[in-house]
Amino acid sequence: MGYVLVLVSSANHQPLQQKHLETVSQYLGEQGSWQWLSVGKAAELSFARLPGHWTSEDLEGLLKEDGIDFFLVEPGARRKKKLLVCDMDNTVVVGETLDDLAESCGLGAEIAAITKRAMAGRIDFAEALKTRVRMLKDLELSELEKIRAKIRYTPGAETLVRVMREKGAFCVLVSGGFASFTSAVAEKLGFHAHHSNILKTKDDKLTGEVREPILDHQEKRALLQQYRDQLRITREEILAVGDGANDLAMINAAGFGVGFHPKACLKKKAKHSIVHGDLSTLLYAQGYRDFPFYS
Repeated sequence: MGYVLVLVSSANHQPLQQKHLETVSQYLGEQGSWQWLSVGKAAELSFARLPGHWTSEDLEGLLKEDGIDFFLVEPGARRKKKLLVCDMDNTVVVGETLDDLAESCGLGAEIAAITKRAMAGRIDFAEALKTRVRMLKDLELSELEKIRAKIRYTPGAETLVRVMREKGAFCVLVSGGFASFTSAVAEKLGFHAHHSNILKTKDDKLTGEVREPILDHQEKRALLQQYRDQLRITREEILAVGDGANDLAMINAAGFGVGFHPKACLKKKAKHSIVHGDLSTLLYAQGYRDFPFYS
């Protein structure tokens, strides 16, 4: 088996067209033939070898104006993954739940600024988390319930989890956020398990502390490896996806690690990224066609 290149268009741009396929074919030296995974949405090309001039930056430059994501599958790779590990905030849900919580007590801008620096890798995640939680001391637990009710889900998230579950994958939500939210998100989207940080409470209020140990980038990677061993699968059979610096170790530990609309620090280091599309893009990247997507 040779290489496979997958192209996927996004909802905010024009459909994938024959001209896009021809442009990429010319760049690759007219190798192989295209197959549609979803007409106007996703297609894949099997070909024997990478040309000497190949760079992912070149291909990105050819496709980014039309909002097309691409994935290069190496020869011999197992495309359909058996373990899915997802970050939560800004990955399967829209926005940062901690920032949303901060808005409810008038600390939105201040806490969001710390979050932004932490997700960009400019400050230590664990210390940033503790600092932000201290600022929420005495917040009533009813505010968490309000935020839970307002959670917005990323397009494609439910489809990604559902299809992978139907195809036999084990699906895990791993977040540096809080169990108050991951429990609801995991249930809504259909994850088999979830892991996150736990806020300490007293008298129906936050104490301003987080239970140790903090679930940080190292713990995310450790959990991925733990599930890998439990399922008796290889690294190549794992898909991990996240958006920030805190996800890099987890993404690098997976055979198919993907930055989802990633922060600049993650995009530089992640082998694969979804820059334009939604999370259903990851199904096409695994070679799934339209027919199993919808009930």
